Amino acid sequence: MAEVEFRDVTRKYAGGTVALKNLNLTVGDGEFLILVGPSGCGKSTALRLLAGLDKPTSGEIRIGGSVVNGLAPGERDIAMVFQNYALYPHMTVYRNLAYGLRQRRTPRDEVERRVRETAALLEIDELLDRKPGQLSGGQRQRVAMGRALVRKPQAFLLDEPLSNLDAKLRNQVRGDLKRLHRELPVTSIYVTHDQVEAMTLGDRLCVMSRGEVQQIGTTDDIYNRPANTFVAAFMGSPPMNLMPGVVRHGTLHVGDAAITAAATPDGPVTVGVRPEHLEVRTTMADGMVPARVDFVEPLGSHALVTAIVGDDTRVVVQAPAGTSLDAGTRIGLSMPPERTYFFDATTGDAHPTRERIAL
Repeated sequence: MAEVEFRDVTRKYAGGTVALKNLNLTVGDGEFLILVGPSGCGKSTALRLLAGLDKPTSGEIRIGGSVVNGLAPGERDIAMVFQNYALYPHMTVYRNLAYGLRQRRTPRDEVERRVRETAALLEIDELLDRKPGQLSGGQRQRVAMGRALVRKPQAFLLDEPLSNLDAKLRNQVRGDLKRLHRELPVTSIYVTHDQVEAMTLGDRLCVMSRGEVQQIGTTDDIYNRPANTFVAAFMGSPPMNLMPGVVRHGTLHVGDAAITAAATPDGPVTVGVRPEHLEVRTTMADGMVPARVDFVEPLGSHALVTAIVGDDTRVVVQAPAGTSLDAGTRIGLSMPPERTYFFDATTGDAHPTRERIAL
């Protein structure tokens, strides 16, 4: 295991496209870090640079304290798992697992021991005589992970490894990954665009957009203390609701309604509230945001009410199961002061103190 560092790493392509801009990131020894963001945000570029499959335009990449910019992929002592598994179809599971060790001329008895140990850890020891075509998607993904782990690399890189699996298998393999990292804490960097995967898997998350880091922190940090409106709207399912507002003489106004006292400077703001923290009221009262129902989605354990605030601001409310409201119904939305956030209306950044509405 080893610490991984990116120091002011930038990657520019022909034509001036900047895929990664001044990335500064340290992944601790044995840490499981998630790179998360939409397509094109630079997360896979960062992984390819670390693996040696691409070269940075500027900056340093360090593994275990050593600069690896000039090293070939095979000299970096890392292992990578791709979303398409990349297994040898003509080889058995055993031979797929053993291939990298044999290429390194590892003694036969050591190959046997490590393959058997890894197979048992991943619960694929009964599949060693099968070929990839005889396996399910989840089993093939475990074999791909096993082939990487059996080498005992300094770092373990995973590039959207669950993308090809159906929802049920994704949940199962996600659990396998958490258990695996608990039992074998290899320094791991996991790339995904799925914010649910990101929030449930990693020790820390690095949220990216347009080649730049937006926020680094634990799931609690990212979800409850978003650094800007991008993070607030990207992380969460459904994401945080963002509404235009203005603070006048210390009072927050949303639409034509005066909501409550606001511990933030006067001027335009973006107000953020998560769906689970809004409440639907069928009778308007002071301090509520006026809205009209667009549609309701019953989901068994709860319902999602989509409503329109003002002319065209769409918000989603997580309401109790059984909630039924006709389209066009006028409602009031109650916002808990301690769960309401302010962001700069121009930059989208959270206000420096990240103060919330004060009663």
